[in-house]
Amino acid sequence: MDFDLNEEQRLLKESIDGLLTDSYDFEQRKKYMKEKGGWSKTVWGKLAEQGLLGLPFAEADGGFGGGGVETMIVMEALGKALVLEPYLATVVIGGGFLRHAGSDAQKAAHVPGIIDGSKTLAFAQLEKNSRYDLFDVSTTAKKKGDGWVIDGEKFVVLNGENADTLVVTARTKGDRRDKTGIGVFLVPANAKGVTKKSYPTQDGLHAADITFTGVEVGADAAIGNPDDSLSLIERVVDEARVALCAEAVGLMDESLKTTVEYIKTRKQFGVAIGSFQSLQHRASDMFVAAEQARSMSMFATMAGDFEDAKERSNAIAAAKVQIGKSLKFVGQQAIQLHGGIGMTMEAKIGHYFKRLTMIENTFGDTDYHQRRVADAGGLI
Repeated sequence: MDFDLNEEQRLLKESIDGLLTDSYDFEQRKKYMKEKGGWSKTVWGKLAEQGLLGLPFAEADGGFGGGGVETMIVMEALGKALVLEPYLATVVIGGGFLRHAGSDAQKAAHVPGIIDGSKTLAFAQLEKNSRYDLFDVSTTAKKKGDGWVIDGEKFVVLNGENADTLVVTARTKGDRRDKTGIGVFLVPANAKGVTKKSYPTQDGLHAADITFTGVEVGADAAIGNPDDSLSLIERVVDEARVALCAEAVGLMDESLKTTVEYIKTRKQFGVAIGSFQSLQHRASDMFVAAEQARSMSMFATMAGDFEDAKERSNAIAAAKVQIGKSLKFVGQQAIQLHGGIGMTMEAKIGHYFKRLTMIENTFGDTDYHQRRVADAGGLI
């Protein structure tokens, strides 16, 4: 099997690596964190100019028709640079719902704005006590005339503070944990009845808890079948998990590189600590763990094209397990090898570790996905 990138993919990698090298060193990132919403509109505009925001959309919708490998390339690069901008929330998740089930009118209303950088989205899905079960939905969407009225609360909505449009999961019928009766709705972030409580997360991103009180939307707000959208939600969230795996690989690559550079220059007992064999072994183990993660990230990317939903979901869950194990090991070793300075805000390695920790707990932690794989009888 050929894992080499083709010419177009190599050019894509060179393009985004060059952009982020020029626009996203650690000091620049700290400045972006202080901007409104916690990320840079200027950098977002540059991503749009290079066509990266339109990468996964069909050419008929104004995009470039990229696939999973192209998204993997972008997410790895974003991970290496610790990018704050809402690519996952807007392009991968919000765009994913539109790509898979959006009507022509919905695509026309939202996709051009995503591609040119003028519109961002947020996925309002997580609820109190729901853990990682995508079918655990108590927010309701009740029919009113031709439209819907949405009531409920969502928590830790990434980019919820800045998003122009919220992609909201809501129950149209049945009980809280029923796997049917769940819909997905496009809700203007400034709609009457939408209130937000925004805050920074530990990894430097921003999220919001959002309350929907009698929020009225039209019939055209529903993406796909409003009474049976769980399979759609699972498909898009699986794509988000794959993207997070790729981002984690980029983060681990940079964590390893930063750590090796540090132990080559940090001196103790008159010599660089990197000359100590025990620390060389630990760095080697970090490399092995990162490569295991890379292999499973590639596997997850390929699994995204599996036609069988159960096979696809199981493969991606297995990848998330390995990613979770690897990122924890690499992140912890990086902090240990840096010593006390690794825990300071001034050292970038701590910021990599925080982001890795958040990825491990996003859309299912390692234990959750390990149970899923076990329940499915393994990969084979």
